[in-house]
Amino acid sequence: MTYHCESCGMPIESGVYCCHCVDENGDLQDFETRFDRMVSWQERRGASRADAERQTLAYMATMPAWAGHPGLRARLGRD
Repeated sequence: MTYHCESCGMPIESGVYCCHCVDENGDLQDFETRFDRMVSWQERRGASRADAERQTLAYMATMPAWAGHPGLRARLGRD
């Protein structure tokens, strides 16, 4: 059975989060760290910073780890 990381959606074999979304202790990285890394990934794929941020916020809003998270809500102006 294939699972998906609840932070980024990457296919994983087991667990809740992939190796890219956890810290050295296996805990989910904080929102700002994940946001910055996901934006950087989008930029490497050719997106402008503004587009990468907009796309990342929209995507993170669909992920169980971040839906309703205060950091996401603040960046979306939903506080």
